[in-house]
Amino acid sequence: MHIPGQVVLGALAVASQVLGYQVQTPPLDTEWTYKVGTNPWPEYPRPLLQRPQWQNLNGVWKYRRSSAAEARMAPVNESFANAQDVLVPSCLESGLSGVQDTNVTYAMLTRQFTVPRDWAQKGRRIMLNFEAVDYEATVFVNGRRAGFHRGGYWHFNFDVTDLVRPNGTNTLHVHVFDPTDSMGYNIPMGKQRVNPSHIFYRACSGIWQTVWMESVPQNYIQKLDISADMNGKVKMQVATSGGNDKVSISVIGKDGVSAMSHEGTCNSPIEFVVDSPKLWSPDSPNLYNLSIKLGDDEVTSYTGFRTVSVGEVNGIQRPLINGKFFFHFGTLDQGYWPDGLHTPPSREAMVYDLEVLKSLGLNMVRKHIKVEPALFYQACDQMGLLVIQDMPAMVDGDRKPDAAQQAEWERQFEIMIDQHKSYPSIYTWIIYNEGWGQITKEYYPEIDLAARTKQLDPTRLVDATSGWFDHGAGDFHDNHHYANPQCAPHDPKRIAIQGEFGGIGHNVSAANLWKVQAAIDTINQTYEIDTDLEAYNYRGHILLTELKEQIERYACSGAVWTQTTDVEGEVNGFLTYDRRILRLKVDQWKKDIQALYDAAQGRVGQVTTQKTLN
Repeated sequence: MHIPGQVVLGALAVASQVLGYQVQTPPLDTEWTYKVGTNPWPEYPRPLLQRPQWQNLNGVWKYRRSSAAEARMAPVNESFANAQDVLVPSCLESGLSGVQDTNVTYAMLTRQFTVPRDWAQKGRRIMLNFEAVDYEATVFVNGRRAGFHRGGYWHFNFDVTDLVRPNGTNTLHVHVFDPTDSMGYNIPMGKQRVNPSHIFYRACSGIWQTVWMESVPQNYIQKLDISADMNGKVKMQVATSGGNDKVSISVIGKDGVSAMSHEGTCNSPIEFVVDSPKLWSPDSPNLYNLSIKLGDDEVTSYTGFRTVSVGEVNGIQRPLINGKFFFHFGTLDQGYWPDGLHTPPSREAMVYDLEVLKSLGLNMVRKHIKVEPALFYQACDQMGLLVIQDMPAMVDGDRKPDAAQQAEWERQFEIMIDQHKSYPSIYTWIIYNEGWGQITKEYYPEIDLAARTKQLDPTRLVDATSGWFDHGAGDFHDNHHYANPQCAPHDPKRIAIQGEFGGIGHNVSAANLWKVQAAIDTINQTYEIDTDLEAYNYRGHILLTELKEQIERYACSGAVWTQTTDVEGEVNGFLTYDRRILRLKVDQWKKDIQALYDAAQGRVGQVTTQKTLN
């Protein structure tokens, strides 16, 4: 397995210094840290809705701390000459930001930009897009308020046509408010903490995903909802800024040949059938490109034909893909980086983690209480990695949400589903993880939430409570048990899954550790720490053998190993936090993982009943 070679601080870093921006030394770097330069994430950021006319606004911006009052009015007369240079996108607390400013509650970020000349045509609109800002963003263009957004993981945009100067320089200000887990707040934030400790990590504030503009016609395609099943049936809705105009759709195979053309009506359900499509699965991740035309607007997208369902196999409730039982095995995938925190250094770096998992024979990742850039899900679609997607959790422990906080969290839960339900690789939504932010006394919100999830997206499975407080909702009975697996007993009416297990650790030298003393002091809280890699790999073999035996004897249909990489004070990853060391004896692990699938296939019989979700 290839591990990228060492990269030293070189020409890119020197160029950064000339611009005033410089990577701050993080507590731990990666092989990609000093490759980022000042043109990060140049890729088109939304592969499910792509246009040719767009402009990336990533790069070096200006930053300073701010106050709540500045959300009301942009500082138009301020030069920002004494402000710090900051790299967008990046967490303000990260080394890659060039700031590495911790405990940021209010921030102001600004840059200037120009609009391409041909965008100022009569009848065209200019959209300003943000892929993610943590947590609240108030956006100003040329001193005028463009809009407000709340929620640290979701993309949003504003029509700034009437705010920009098409033939001159424009100024963009973004005011950010991020309370993280400060007292009085309970927001979707995952594992971020103002004061990190072991399984909770350094917070991420600010613009942490791509900022960009695009030119669209007066009547344009705003959103696509796409699902395609194993029988070739495509269900689509094309949301537009106009009325119920006609839209033409082409489905195009890998060979570039159109498999189907269809005409439908915008803002209404569209259904059609593609004959004998090549199906999408982890073993054969076949994708079809889509071209959608509405008047002067044309976008490209893609989909995969697959059906997720629940079936009874030999009297056991099983997950099915395309009518067949599959055992899903993958890692708890935190998605944190020592140099970028929430923001991977690059697409290459982000995809590297996935390629390691796929090469080991894993067929799934559980994206753990974090949401990634759209390019992450596209990569999973392309390489055939199933995704269990968690909703980012609220504060754990006794600080339960009040009615308003619960309502806001549920609003954002619906946004997560709405923005991600067209990715073929996502097959399960998780509502709650281990009771974090879960109300368990007055009522059980996951019961209604599981039903609402099925209404919002009937094509996927729902894991209502991953670990701990289970009240019978959803498609899974999900057990967490460290370090060894314990995939039984379970509720026979639902699918049995070992939602988290493993977590065995192995300490490394200081060169590969997150060099924050508070994190180092908590390493001993790891579930199990083995003395050396020989012992670590031996224990891994034992635990996977135990899991195999439970698959053979009981109703276990899937398992999630903790975890892909180390994170801060956790040293239980396949990879170290800097991605420089892969702990695994690759041949041994590949053999043991394949044995899980073989054991599951040994339990396969005829599917006696099947509940098709879509």
